Amino acid sequence: MNITQEKIDDLNAVLTIKINQEDYQARVEKAIKDQAKKAKLPGFRPGMVPAAHIKKMYGKSILVDEINHLLSDSLNNYITENQLEVLGQPLPKADDDKQFNWDFTEDYEFNYEMGLAPEFSLDFSAADHVPHYVIKIDDETLQSRIKNIRRSYGKMTNPDVSADDDVLYSELKQLSPDGSVFEGGITNTASVRLDQIMDEAVKSSLLGLKKGDVVTIDLNKAFGNDTAKIAGLLKIDEETAADLKSNFQLTVKNVNRLEESDLNQEFFDKVFGPNVVHSEEDFRTKITEELEAMMQQDAERKLQDDLYQYVTQKVNFELPNEFLKRWLKATNEKLSDQELEEGYNDFAKNLKWTLIENKIVKDHHIEIKYEDVFQTAKQRLDAQFKMYSQQALDEEQLGQYTVQFLQNKDNANKIFEEVKALKVFDYLKTVVTLDKKEIDNNQFKKLE
Repeated sequence: MNITQEKIDDLNAVLTIKINQEDYQARVEKAIKDQAKKAKLPGFRPGMVPAAHIKKMYGKSILVDEINHLLSDSLNNYITENQLEVLGQPLPKADDDKQFNWDFTEDYEFNYEMGLAPEFSLDFSAADHVPHYVIKIDDETLQSRIKNIRRSYGKMTNPDVSADDDVLYSELKQLSPDGSVFEGGITNTASVRLDQIMDEAVKSSLLGLKKGDVVTIDLNKAFGNDTAKIAGLLKIDEETAADLKSNFQLTVKNVNRLEESDLNQEFFDKVFGPNVVHSEEDFRTKITEELEAMMQQDAERKLQDDLYQYVTQKVNFELPNEFLKRWLKATNEKLSDQELEEGYNDFAKNLKWTLIENKIVKDHHIEIKYEDVFQTAKQRLDAQFKMYSQQALDEEQLGQYTVQFLQNKDNANKIFEEVKALKVFDYLKTVVTLDKKEIDNNQFKKLE
């Protein structure tokens, strides 16, 4: 066997693999004999089918399979032995028009296109500046959080007329273009939350209503064309909701209001446990601390995104774009040309980041240990379980779930990549200059 590499340029190469009869003959004969031992054919006892009979019936398909296996093994070994950094996978050369007889004596030649990873250097230092936001809790955010908590522990009342933040338990009926109820149209009884209404004119029409009142509502306008909310409200699928143009008749069946809980010791104990908070001032301080912890996570996510954007913009190198587009099409049969063009820039940017990540890990000997992967997976599972149950799992149970979770290769790879990214971000934070900037929550939201 002979394998040669022809470099087209720094990012593209063609591998030529020449296979002689001696390279594949032993493999093919062994495969034919193995097939003969397993074959069950009329007129022959199991395991007694002559190899010559198998060769006559299935020889060409066996030959093709073994040639393909040989090609795959040869490609992988050549790439490994020559330490080639390839992007995607080698592709059979599209313009090859060779025709083979597959007659067990033929010599074969195959050409493969390869996309090569670019060579590049990294130069990060204290001269590189990235903003690091410290989010301050403004009074509006604090008051909104306090209001939500007080309502969560409050009691339900049924006022005579609706006001801001009330919930209208209503019957909704689809209307025809002339304003009459559409016979056989969509109907549902649902709770309409006034705090979710985005259009002020629609919201105004729902204030001051009492039980039995009837109004017309444009749901698309009310919810800003949020098909998921509209679908949930009407109990229909999102595709139907997206096509919905009709107005609806809303009949109020009841006005519900969550009254805010009093700021007393009973309330404080329910929220934080017995004797943790004893006054309104302590309560505000505690809520502020919780919000700041949440904001710190948001600020960290923003910092990671800013580092990602800064690094991918600063480090300049080309990719074998045409080859990668062909590879994406070859490995995703349902991918249309339009989808490829629309999504390629994001794909290329993520690939660029992966190459930078790998170089940082290699150049600075960053270790990614199993324990790091295990602990990160454990934290993710713990947070997931807490979303569905207030009762935390004990350490032994959580550990068992984590082991099972990581036995799935896709799960393990996903967590490994997450840990690698976190370690790369941690490294970058020690090298570049982080410019701390205080900002209130409302201003911060505008940055996202």
